[in-house]
Amino acid sequence: MAKTSLQGRFIFLLSGILIACVGLTVFLTLKVPYWPLVVPLAVLIAFVAILIAVKLFFAPVTTTLQALRSGVASFKDHDYSVTIATSRDDELGELVGVYNELAGALRRERFGLFQRELLLDTVIQSSAVAVLIVNPGGAIVYSNQEAVKLFRDAGENVAVLEGESLEKICSRRSRLLADALAAGKDGLFSLGTEAEPEVFHLTCRRFTLNGSTHQLYLLKKLTREIARKEVETWKKLIRVITHEMNNSLAPITSLMLSAQKLTEMGADKEKLKEIYTSVGNRAGHLQSFIAEYARFARLPKPRVQTVQWQLLVEQIHRLVDFQLAEPLPEQTAEFDPVQIEQVLINLIKNAAESGSAASDIRLRVLQNSREILMAVEDRGSGMAPEQMELALLPFYSTKRSGTGLGLPLCREIVEAHGGSFNLFSRQGGGVAAVCKLPVAGA
Repeated sequence: MAKTSLQGRFIFLLSGILIACVGLTVFLTLKVPYWPLVVPLAVLIAFVAILIAVKLFFAPVTTTLQALRSGVASFKDHDYSVTIATSRDDELGELVGVYNELAGALRRERFGLFQRELLLDTVIQSSAVAVLIVNPGGAIVYSNQEAVKLFRDAGENVAVLEGESLEKICSRRSRLLADALAAGKDGLFSLGTEAEPEVFHLTCRRFTLNGSTHQLYLLKKLTREIARKEVETWKKLIRVITHEMNNSLAPITSLMLSAQKLTEMGADKEKLKEIYTSVGNRAGHLQSFIAEYARFARLPKPRVQTVQWQLLVEQIHRLVDFQLAEPLPEQTAEFDPVQIEQVLINLIKNAAESGSAASDIRLRVLQNSREILMAVEDRGSGMAPEQMELALLPFYSTKRSGTGLGLPLCREIVEAHGGSFNLFSRQGGGVAAVCKLPVAGA
């Protein structure tokens, strides 16, 4: 169908009316004998004809524009199902076509968003993590089934938490839970009784929704995972202790049998003395091994004292050999000198056992108003990335005679002081063991 414009149609209509009026005037002039009546009569007829023609012309235009107005208004209500049928081949018809294409695109996009939202909601509702979204007023605006299970009381028939006050349902469930959520910090907390504790990990995040800041809470129950890891740790501990005890008890048993035979044969005392010395050495090794485990398990709380760096480092220097990377801080520090001394001695011994020369083992101590940094640096054989990840785990050791408790003990002591302990590979080879302690009152 050939395209025609509204302007062309309107000009064609006015031209037809004008021609009709001229023809009507000529006709009336010929038929009406009294000509002064012809002009007013012709004008009246022409005016009526123009009104009728304009109304007939603009009626479908007005109807189409009203339909477009209603369709666009439906977009405000997120209703994209309205389409407009038309057979016009002018600009108005093109506008209707653009509207229908826009409505179709928005409808498809809306359907796609709905499908993704449905999928996301299905995943969240099926998740083992409790999810809560709370508005600025403290009311819950979203929760999943795991959250409903966590917050409802035993025997309570609650299907949703939306609209409930978070503070109210938390205080009803547990004061510990309310305190953990009110703190708004990531971390672990426990619920239940001492006999049957439930351990949870809490994640808190803030985000903006509809112009308002909302709070997102994720709570994951870790009781089973922790219990399983605890069993795995005990099994590994039993295997390590059994291995070490067999390594000591088997030679002791063999040596004692040999001593018994030599005694029966009347052997000289020197051979028996060598056997008894070997037995004593193996027993001493076993005793040292067990004492190391006991010390790790019974680490006392830090006894904080005022410490002068110069005196502490001189005392350590009498036991192990190392170099200072830079002058020591002049100000004093506050920590448990016995425990921190043990940490530095362990780290320096590890550096020496890594194959580093004593001249390349350096102790670096830095202190400002906020934190204390202690680093032991070496140029030994270094550690592979996978070893670096496992080095701080108890019972893991790359040494044949190692217990795997030296570095975990160092980390345990530093963290008991509120600090952090990490290992880093040095450029050019070697390892840097870095301890950070907070300054008291900072």
